[in-house]
Amino acid sequence: MRVVTSAEIDRVLTFPALIDALAEAFRGDMVTPVRHHHEIERAGAHGTLLLMPSWTGPATQDGFVGVKVVSVFPENGARNLPSVMGSYLLMDGATGQPVSVLDGTRLTVWRTAAASALAARFLARADASRMVMVGAGSLAPFLIRAHMSQRPIREVALWNHNGARAEALAAELRREGLPVTAVTDLEAAVREADLVSCATLSTAPIVKGAWLKPGAHLDLVGAFNLRMREADDEALLRAQVYIDTPAAKTEGGDVAVALQGGAMAESHIRGTLAELCRSAPARDAASITAFKSVGAALEDLAAAMLVWRSLPKAL
Repeated sequence: MRVVTSAEIDRVLTFPALIDALAEAFRGDMVTPVRHHHEIERAGAHGTLLLMPSWTGPATQDGFVGVKVVSVFPENGARNLPSVMGSYLLMDGATGQPVSVLDGTRLTVWRTAAASALAARFLARADASRMVMVGAGSLAPFLIRAHMSQRPIREVALWNHNGARAEALAAELRREGLPVTAVTDLEAAVREADLVSCATLSTAPIVKGAWLKPGAHLDLVGAFNLRMREADDEALLRAQVYIDTPAAKTEGGDVAVALQGGAMAESHIRGTLAELCRSAPARDAASITAFKSVGAALEDLAAAMLVWRSLPKAL
């Protein structure tokens, strides 16, 4: 059984290829049970354990079975550790024999960003050129690269509650040749943005609906529990709202919180990512759109399969 490191994952994955693989997975023949979700209480810390299984259906040749084990400890930032860590076990679909253990943390940031960009492929305007990245954590560089692979982004404004961290990440990404500038005035940046992507641990709304201009697309990635929010109710009510899976109605912040609090009716949700992939509606140029993701095990399986199939050619 092969162990696949984060460096190997980075070597073989590209966002166009991974986004296409996710689109095929959401349209295709995969079985994805409800994930196991367990809260872990420790003195001075709160964590979550997730078990996320998925496997290819009987119509799929060269099939696989996979499961991701994820831990989420929000206080890890103070320990200079990622808040989300995990491992992915990939097994042969015909025999159940383990073939690989992949760095689940790295696989997660790649597939999470790819899912957001896949949604934006249908929901963001085709001419979207100005992006705001809210948050400067481990997901931010991946979200920027993923969205830039799908839309003609020429300017990226990066905002973080810690301005120094935003400056440091912006400088790092500029060295890669990406057009990223740290900003301190989030409202001004959002008012000009065609695409706003949020990946934070905020417990209160950061982006306000009043700031979103006609035609803007809002990508909500953080807020993974019901104590968190990244956008206010007005942002959701002004937007045509889509979610990655039905789990977003009960898990994570934003959409689930708005539903539970009565601020938004379930009928306001237009559809899921699978429905977008199968039959995306025409986009009105002036409409505001929003996408809320909570993560899906089939995304992990699709990403792990792509890595596994790419490794022999890349190494």
